[in-house]
Amino acid sequence: MKRSPLVLMVSCLLSHAAFAQTVSLDEVLKSVNEQYPPYLMALIERDIAAGRLKQAQGAFDINFLAKGSFNPTGYYDGEAADFVFDQALPFWGGNVFAGYRVSSGSLADYDKSRTQADGELRMGMRLNLLRDSNIDARRAALWKARLDREIADPFIQRQRLDIVRTATRSYFNWLAMGSRLEVTRNLRQVAAERDVFIEKFVKSGQLAPIVQVDSQRLLLSRELAVIQAQRRFEAASIELSLFYRNLKEEPIVLSRGNLPKGFPSIHQPSQEQFEPNRIAAFRLRPELRRINLVAQKFGIDEKLAKNNLLPNLDLSASVSENLGDRPYKDREKNESFLGFELKFPLSRNEAKGRLEAVTAELERLDADAKFARDRIDAEIKDSWSALQRAHEQIALTRRNVELSEQLEKAEELRLEKGATDLLALQIREQAVLDARLLEVDAKADYFRAKADYEAANARILDTTL
Repeated sequence: MKRSPLVLMVSCLLSHAAFAQTVSLDEVLKSVNEQYPPYLMALIERDIAAGRLKQAQGAFDINFLAKGSFNPTGYYDGEAADFVFDQALPFWGGNVFAGYRVSSGSLADYDKSRTQADGELRMGMRLNLLRDSNIDARRAALWKARLDREIADPFIQRQRLDIVRTATRSYFNWLAMGSRLEVTRNLRQVAAERDVFIEKFVKSGQLAPIVQVDSQRLLLSRELAVIQAQRRFEAASIELSLFYRNLKEEPIVLSRGNLPKGFPSIHQPSQEQFEPNRIAAFRLRPELRRINLVAQKFGIDEKLAKNNLLPNLDLSASVSENLGDRPYKDREKNESFLGFELKFPLSRNEAKGRLEAVTAELERLDADAKFARDRIDAEIKDSWSALQRAHEQIALTRRNVELSEQLEKAEELRLEKGATDLLALQIREQAVLDARLLEVDAKADYFRAKADYEAANARILDTTL
């Protein structure tokens, strides 16, 4: 279906207006939270853990058993049907059952499926008194599955820290490249405007032609600088597009029109907040929580291994009620049963080997936790140092720009009075360019260091994207 020219024009204007809007860091991080595929994939870890937990809970599902038998040929022509509900218990490693069975026809006296005409109701239980009493494989799998569900959160938080930190650094790199491009474009514009005046003076004979050659050389060199800056900006935009996406999760490559007017406001790092943030980091950082939860899982394995060193002492009990008074005289009374079973493995190598392996794993986790704390402490101190030094550089680079601009203006006045030449002015302009680029880099370093510091302290986890 063709659209009218008016609709097309309005659509283009709206598209251009949306495209030209400035993009803030908050918008980028909001996109990361809602559309960034690696982060969405990390969130799926919760669903996987929930599915595994439900799978482990299946070991305690109630079971229904139905079976039947009949003798089509032979001396006995009896038939029997049996229905049983069985439920595993979350304690003592046992189970309870209840059922109904009924038989008809002629069955042998030794056949345990014999019942009176109206059948038999029965119920019972089995308990483990030693081995598998406090823990067994089913309960261990369930408890570890619950811990796996908790471990999913530190995993997601670690992914979020890395992703937000990388996205923040990418955003300020894009902002820095845009600022560098603007600086080089402005300097090129100065050279272009001067070249127009020089060309007029050369044509009027007030300047030698070689001056215009030098002016054109300068203009070309600054054009090359703009092209290089443009390439760096485009590369930064493409990198940022991995984090900034539309509702269809498609990357959006931003243009110069999306650049803010400048960097956000800069604040001096607070020395008073350093130590509280450092202490809080050991509580907030997901690595330590993950190690603690993994250690709890191995603790369950340790209990299970010690459990397997014990002998089996099982207690079974059941009662049955016979319904009806025929055809078997020996089945007229209700019956009860109580039994014990003792099983003692002699070598127990499997349990001993598992216990040794689990003990070694716990020792390794202790060492891992200690090194993780050292690494976190080092990251905090290093990022804090980088943030402080970056803040100090900003003031110096700002002063450097001011002094360079003063020298440039002074050189322009000297040139107007004929006390200097174009080369000297070009040198001053180049010094201004270098000073402004250094200022841009210092600001970018500050915000990158700030992103590293906030990630090291896990302060990102205290905020909502």
